[in-house]
Amino acid sequence: MTTIALPGATTTRTGEVDNRGAYTSFALAYVLGHGATVISQGTDPLLVLPDWLPMTLLGAGLAAGTVFAILAAARAQRGADKPTMLSGNLLGLSWLSGIAALFLAITGLTAMVNMPTLQTILWPTGSGLVFGLLYLGEGAARRNLLHYSLGTWLVLVSAFALFLGTPGLFWMLAIAGGGGYAVAAVLEHRRLAPTR
Repeated sequence: MTTIALPGATTTRTGEVDNRGAYTSFALAYVLGHGATVISQGTDPLLVLPDWLPMTLLGAGLAAGTVFAILAAARAQRGADKPTMLSGNLLGLSWLSGIAALFLAITGLTAMVNMPTLQTILWPTGSGLVFGLLYLGEGAARRNLLHYSLGTWLVLVSAFALFLGTPGLFWMLAIAGGGGYAVAAVLEHRRLAPTR
């Protein structure tokens, strides 16, 4: 395989996606966003924070991670053939489909049972479940075992967190979900290191 040199990045093989920026941003989003939620809620919070801060931290981290993921995928497609580009574009579009379906499912379910507060539980766990499933598909399509393993971890962590209720699910997502992304960011560096 040929290699391409990217400014400010390590040399990677053509078509190889460097997920370090996305993984790091998502790790920070999970740890800071869900962590801020868990320490600031309840009758006796550990820390009093403005209500908007946890969601802002989570949203900013997820937005940054999304931008990093899009840029990394675009860099990886440079010089790729048409079938590879089509595959990459379809994988990217699957994120839009997954998020739209999650929005419709959560909105419909909470309206049907007339429990708008259920969104507090379903959004963080549902998004982790959808992200994990998308990582499984991307990992399989790109033959990236780390991405696939992270997807498996996120699916299991997010589904198990539903059993914990609040605030347990936020602890689980902050520690196990954020920790999974942090470990993946470190392992991604090793995965992309040129073989000697």
